[in-house]
Amino acid sequence: MSDFFSRLATRDAQALAGRRAGAAVAYGDWLARVRAWAALGRRSGGSQVALYIEDSLEFGAALLGAWLTGKTVWMVADTLPASCAALAGEVDAFWGEFPPSCAALTPMHGDEGALCWQAPAPDFAAMVVYTSGSTGAPAPIRKQLSQLTGEVAALDAQFGAGLGDAEVLATVSHQHIYGLLFRVLWPLMAGRAIHAERHEYPETLARALAERPCVLLASPAHLKRLPDHLDWQGARDRLRAVFSSGGMLEAEASVHARTLLGRAPIEVYGSSETGGIAWRQRGLRDDEGWSPLPFVQWRAGEDGLLEIDSVQAGPGGWQPLSDRVEALEGERFLLRGRADRIVKIEEKRVSLDAVEAALRATGLVREARVLACVDAGAARQSLAAFVVPNEAGAALLGAGGKNALNTQLRALLATSVEAVALPRRWRYLERLPVNAQGKTTQALLLALLEPQPQPYPRSRPRRPALRVLEQAPGRVLLELTVPPDLLYFDGHFSVAPVLPGVVQVDWAIAWGREYLGLGGAFGGINALKFQQMIRPLQPVQLELVHDTHKNSLNFRYFSDAGAHASGRILLGT
Repeated sequence: MSDFFSRLATRDAQALAGRRAGAAVAYGDWLARVRAWAALGRRSGGSQVALYIEDSLEFGAALLGAWLTGKTVWMVADTLPASCAALAGEVDAFWGEFPPSCAALTPMHGDEGALCWQAPAPDFAAMVVYTSGSTGAPAPIRKQLSQLTGEVAALDAQFGAGLGDAEVLATVSHQHIYGLLFRVLWPLMAGRAIHAERHEYPETLARALAERPCVLLASPAHLKRLPDHLDWQGARDRLRAVFSSGGMLEAEASVHARTLLGRAPIEVYGSSETGGIAWRQRGLRDDEGWSPLPFVQWRAGEDGLLEIDSVQAGPGGWQPLSDRVEALEGERFLLRGRADRIVKIEEKRVSLDAVEAALRATGLVREARVLACVDAGAARQSLAAFVVPNEAGAALLGAGGKNALNTQLRALLATSVEAVALPRRWRYLERLPVNAQGKTTQALLLALLEPQPQPYPRSRPRRPALRVLEQAPGRVLLELTVPPDLLYFDGHFSVAPVLPGVVQVDWAIAWGREYLGLGGAFGGINALKFQQMIRPLQPVQLELVHDTHKNSLNFRYFSDAGAHASGRILLGT
């Protein structure tokens, strides 16, 4: 990949760089943005910059501008206060869409100048990425330029021939190594059109996939939630490949995605530390084996753990991972669980993977995550289980309540799990929470154990049960379940309770202030629509987005049944 920069320098200015809100963006116009960011880099001191921009085309321009001026880019998944505070001690400047407190820099009007396409050295410290946080606190990982270009070379060698000129659509953010490689760097090298926006909703995704030849980048969480009531025929006609990474895709979810999209997802296995390692596509073989990507060597260590040596992993030679492996024929391997998910409970070693597997084997559970946590008011560790019940489990939960399902699951687990490994804390969920990368992190799960504030300590509830599914700068996705005895059901109506529209608007404003930090008085409401009623005990999602340009709060209530309500709330000064 020594020609990565030369390819960019010699591409036709009239070529298609990508699309923004459906409109074509010429490569020459994109290069103008690279020049603007490079001008910012030349006049900025220091060599370490944090970069956060949601638009993939603009992010790519800023990234190239930083690299061509010798900047190491620190990439984070969000701009929450804790993330910004951690970065402040590491970087010399913030670039892009950080909060005002970070004094973020962007190019000034008229910034341009000539570009020097002198490629940085292979060992140039190009980037610092963070681990996902799915198995612990996010940790910084430093990447040399040769590691990133090696990743792109491996992907193109393995999959490039089958994609042709397909345009790149994604449900995942580029602010993580998977999205960065597949959504920005690989398309730039190959000359494929990049869609600037991330497709967060299946309705817009289905339409976009039907427009022209394309490739879809998704996560397991997104693929398993594709609704089957939408028309996916256009996607089946246009899709050339579906990629899934960021976690393990369940076999059932793979079949579901293949049925709707007409393509079995190509699963890519890797990590922030090691880069891409292997791939598989269920349906090509009768087993669950993984094939190594180009330029990757692997072996099983003496303890049965995977070890790899590759350009992507860096110059350190053989690197051990925490994944157990079993060799198959043809240089392939099976994954047999993680060794680092062993915890000590009352001096006994407990496999969290084994407890999760035992929960799924009860016949009452569709998904399960188990974590170790410290009991409140005690200095000992115990297990917490986060469970998505299947139909049988949900029926038991509805008929007998939480205690009934707790008792049944503990009794079934006791036949295969030691007593100390039985979870003490239980949370039953409609679905596991995910972030913008489609990851279910420890932080998201542990937050569910925190006591929820009760702003209205009255005998009749005025708020629904609430859960945060996703949170990013300027956007939050909530799940709410309205209790049958909600005060606002009084009078709406005697035949069947219906949530009043004015209450839905009030909740959107209140949670916009709480989760997005919005101020200003109510200034009016536009584009208000009520499509379907919200009934008691019906799980509904509420998406809130702050439009900074219009100083408005856009809200949308929706569920598996479709859209319920939407509108744009204007905020006064």
